Amino acid sequence: MVSLVEAMTGDFPARPCLVLSNRPEAAGLAKAAAQGIPTEVVDHTEYEGDRVAYDAALQAVLERYAPDVVCLAGFMRILTPAFTALWTGRMLNIHPSLLPKYKGLHTHARALDAGDTEHGCTVHEVTSELDGGPILGQAKVAVESGDTPETLAAKVLPYEHQLYPAVLRRFVSGDKTQVFLP
Repeated sequence: MVSLVEAMTGDFPARPCLVLSNRPEAAGLAKAAAQGIPTEVVDHTEYEGDRVAYDAALQAVLERYAPDVVCLAGFMRILTPAFTALWTGRMLNIHPSLLPKYKGLHTHARALDAGDTEHGCTVHEVTSELDGGPILGQAKVAVESGDTPETLAAKVLPYEHQLYPAVLRRFVSGDKTQVFLP
């Protein structure tokens, strides 16, 4: 989130209008507020077992701010098909794997367990299929002997911070050409 916000200056064709979190303690809320960006929280724990009501609460907040694009970053909640349909073609996510490999959680460990020689991250459009929307960009890193899930995550993270703003810049300009880093 911070990398996206920091990129959205100067000639960048988008500006942040809201940072919305599902966790009241999320560090990004204070960072956004310090930069003068409005923040909101829709705490998922208040909606346990009712994803439809949770997504309705998210939508109500988003409607107040009217973003053109929603960028998910570290948002670890599965959204309902009805919610994702409202944002078709206007919602992006970053995922720590080279999709379509390793949808869901524990991607770094799964890449290591599979013996992959490369790993990375993907920015994709969000659809009702978990981590299954059209791929807009990927960044790759080499998997080396001795890598752990933690070291692999640390190698991927700087590329996430480069890739997501690069994809967003194109996307908000109407360009869905894929971006590939190393």
